[in-house]
Amino acid sequence: MKKITVCLILLGAMQVVNAQKINLGKAASVVSNGAKALSFTNEDAIKLSKESVDWMDKNNKVAGPKDPYTVRLNKLFSKHKSQDGLNLNYKVYLVKDINAFACADGSVRVFSSLMDIMTDDELLAVIGHEIGHVKNQDTKDAMKSAYLKAAALDAASSASNTVATLNDSQVGKMANAFLDASHSKKQESEADTYSYDFMKSNGYNVVGAYTAFKKLALLSEGGAAQSGFQKMFNSHPDSNKRAEAIKKRAEKDGLWKDPGTVALPTAKLTK
Repeated sequence: MKKITVCLILLGAMQVVNAQKINLGKAASVVSNGAKALSFTNEDAIKLSKESVDWMDKNNKVAGPKDPYTVRLNKLFSKHKSQDGLNLNYKVYLVKDINAFACADGSVRVFSSLMDIMTDDELLAVIGHEIGHVKNQDTKDAMKSAYLKAAALDAASSASNTVATLNDSQVGKMANAFLDASHSKKQESEADTYSYDFMKSNGYNVVGAYTAFKKLALLSEGGAAQSGFQKMFNSHPDSNKRAEAIKKRAEKDGLWKDPGTVALPTAKLTK
């Protein structure tokens, strides 16, 4: 089974009122002594992912079991706790960033601000995409590079294959380096395909993948107030082109239904 080393964060960030920003500051437990820097195993990936997610769960506001965000997410994904060989667990972070990620240990975290702008079908498509990156093991090289940058190691000192314990400052640098890493168009396309197949095989409306990308395209064009979001998408394939690829496949499969003009909602979709 293919796994990724740590959390994949794909979608970018945007300011939203009455929420907190995702906390990636001090996470000394993210890196463990004795883990392999240059040849991560699946076991290493699962262990490091769990440590990272456990820390993030403790350092960010998590929606409670009766919170509308949790209720909505459970309604959507309760039947997908086991998906394609992965045992998944879901939580919502009450933060202002627009994002979602999935990890090698099966943790899926969805940000409340993403749920505010995405319909149910769009959320299904986005999380399907994240699960696709888990299955495709796309971020292992990015994590290795981020670790080496954070620990300020050169090729000679990293040849021992042993991960040193990082201090708080280094862990912050590693997180930032990882978030700045980009994935190839091929990797993004493969995750898009996984998402489409996930939607189709489960009888969901595949047009949700199309409209999700159209909304992300609108966000990336949002101007200076969303500069962080725009910066993230400068390193990703064009969202409009990805939307059109979804449309062509849906048309070929006889599943296309014109959604009309796609616009960002004026009110939160999670109530």
